Amino acid sequence: MGDTGPTGPVMDRDEVDRALARLGAEHEAIETSLLALQDHAGRRLLEGAELTGVTAERWSAAEASITLLWTYFDAYTGALRTAREIRSRRRWSSREDLVELTELLRGEAVTVASGAAATANAPTLHGGPGRLSERYSLVTLVDRMNQLYATSLDMVVAADAVWSALPARIDLLAAELQRTRKLAHSVGVRPGEHPAGDDLERITRTLTRLREQVISDPLAFWTPAQGSSAPGGGRPDTTVYDREARALEEVRREIDAVLAVRQDAEQRIVRLRDVLSRADRTLAEARTARGEVLAKIAATEVPVVGGPPIVLQEQLAAAAEYRRHAQWHRLSPLLESLEEKAEDELLRARESLTAVTAPLAVRAELRGRLDAYKAKMARLGHAEDPELAEKYEKARRMLWSAPCDLRVAEQAVLRYQHAAAELLGTARRVPGQGGPVDRTGPGA
Repeated sequence: MGDTGPTGPVMDRDEVDRALARLGAEHEAIETSLLALQDHAGRRLLEGAELTGVTAERWSAAEASITLLWTYFDAYTGALRTAREIRSRRRWSSREDLVELTELLRGEAVTVASGAAATANAPTLHGGPGRLSERYSLVTLVDRMNQLYATSLDMVVAADAVWSALPARIDLLAAELQRTRKLAHSVGVRPGEHPAGDDLERITRTLTRLREQVISDPLAFWTPAQGSSAPGGGRPDTTVYDREARALEEVRREIDAVLAVRQDAEQRIVRLRDVLSRADRTLAEARTARGEVLAKIAATEVPVVGGPPIVLQEQLAAAAEYRRHAQWHRLSPLLESLEEKAEDELLRARESLTAVTAPLAVRAELRGRLDAYKAKMARLGHAEDPELAEKYEKARRMLWSAPCDLRVAEQAVLRYQHAAAELLGTARRVPGQGGPVDRTGPGA
């Protein structure tokens, strides 16, 4: 096209019609977006909320941006309406009409007061503190509206996402907290008396404060998505909520343990009495056995037997008292400790009895070995051997007399064994015969 104007080549009728169609479609899309933003639940909540912190700062800027958006849109609408009126004057637009349309559609023909842009902290094209208005082309105006819309929508969507996610979850957790507090109170878990009661108080204070902060400053709990430019890209920050939810779950498990104690406390106390009673009887048996060992066994050290577990009996009495007064929060840890200590005490008593009666077990083993060798020798026809009978009798007197010296008695049994072995070795062969007569040894 040969004709030119201040904005370049003059548009022909077809170009004007295409530009008007495109601008009309953009106008409709922008209007739809602005109306959706105006009706957005998050924007309405922001308008009515008492905001603080970063949300208050960003909402102040967003409100100005939204106001500027409508100012820009009104200017854009007016310019588009003017262009359509010029084009509708005549079916075949004159050159003067085309020049005017070219200036309006391509040039900086849209005027916006500078005060509106300054209020929204928006940069101006020809900014100067003394300018009363700014001129934009329709293309530039659309770009500015897109930028302002994206930043405003991002702020609104982020705040709405936090408000949609966190307060409801906090309320549900608070309801669970109240149920847990009532349950804890019923089993005696109270602040100042049990750590779980103190934890419940701390969780209550934290959730109350968290809800207030989320309502007044939702953007403080928003984590933007890395590398995302889409409005509302990110997620609510639930770090504090998640921590308190875990803490409440731990308290609930502890209270469940206390409830379990309430249900089977009597059976557990009965079992504890039985275990401690068995430990007492075993220690009494060990003390009796020690006296017997000292009377019957000489030249040996017998360990001292400890007394009954008085402390455990006192703790068991305290446990019964806690159960009687329904002090389950105190009974629970005491029973766990007592059960472990009672089993240890029974094991200690059994070990003490084993250690005390060890010399008697040694004597019994020596007696059994001596009688087994005697029976063996009698079966092989050596019961009347005088030397063997003498050694047997000497060992028997030592083992069946009191007090018995185990070391001396063991030597006597060994001498009898050696004599029996020698006698059997001599009898293995008959003179003049080539083969063995008896292959049976002392251990057969």
